[in-house]
Amino acid sequence: MTASARFVGTASLLVATLCHAQSAPQPTDAAAAHSPVIARNVVLVHGAWADGSSWAAVIARLQATGLHVTAVQNPLTSLADSVAETRRILAQQNGPTVLVAHSWGGTVISDVGDDPRVSALVYVAARAPDAGEDFVALSSKFPTMPVRAGIETHDGFTTIKEDAFLNYFANGVAHDQAQVLYAVQEPTAATIFSGRTSAAAWHTKPTWYAVSKQDETISPDLERFLAKRMNATQVELDAGHLSLVSHPKEVSDLILAAAGRTPAK
Repeated sequence: MTASARFVGTASLLVATLCHAQSAPQPTDAAAAHSPVIARNVVLVHGAWADGSSWAAVIARLQATGLHVTAVQNPLTSLADSVAETRRILAQQNGPTVLVAHSWGGTVISDVGDDPRVSALVYVAARAPDAGEDFVALSSKFPTMPVRAGIETHDGFTTIKEDAFLNYFANGVAHDQAQVLYAVQEPTAATIFSGRTSAAAWHTKPTWYAVSKQDETISPDLERFLAKRMNATQVELDAGHLSLVSHPKEVSDLILAAAGRTPAK
């Protein structure tokens, strides 16, 4: 073969290789984002009218897999206070950490999830505001949930009346257990719901979302909208608002997926 023939053959092969590389399917940003890092820790943030004990059944399942788990005792006095407490707990984590929130706690993890320790975000029937977003205005575009009629305000803090708590906030939870949760509900500052975040970590972190199909506190359609907007890996649970209590296995499995681990049996 002449030198010129070899040159032509080599050039043709190079062109073909480059054309194939340009036309071959490339991984999307979403696909790359949802390749989970193997996490060592899980930090759980509870929502309004609750405390850290609401995660009890989920904690036990996660600990059984060897994960280090911490539940933030969210003060619910202001967004700034809740953010500060969550950042304090994150600072104590050694290695990649999955940050998880229920309900209003989603506002907190959206704001602090940019912490470099956070490898993934998990939202459980949770708010997920964009940076600076008026979430009250966004929520008004969806059906008003029945729990709102049971909210009372005393000295600037809100609680839920017993009948509304049992029937709407804790629907799907065993009655005796729901009564205990009612007894330990944490009063929540009335101003907390209008707080606006300065960041939205779900734009840059891999994200998972558990929709509660029977939710009567946050509209399931709003939850679906939020999950779709953040391009989250989404599951739908046949549960009320407190799916972390009524469906701990399903919620734990979602967290384990975000942690890059095999679901517990």
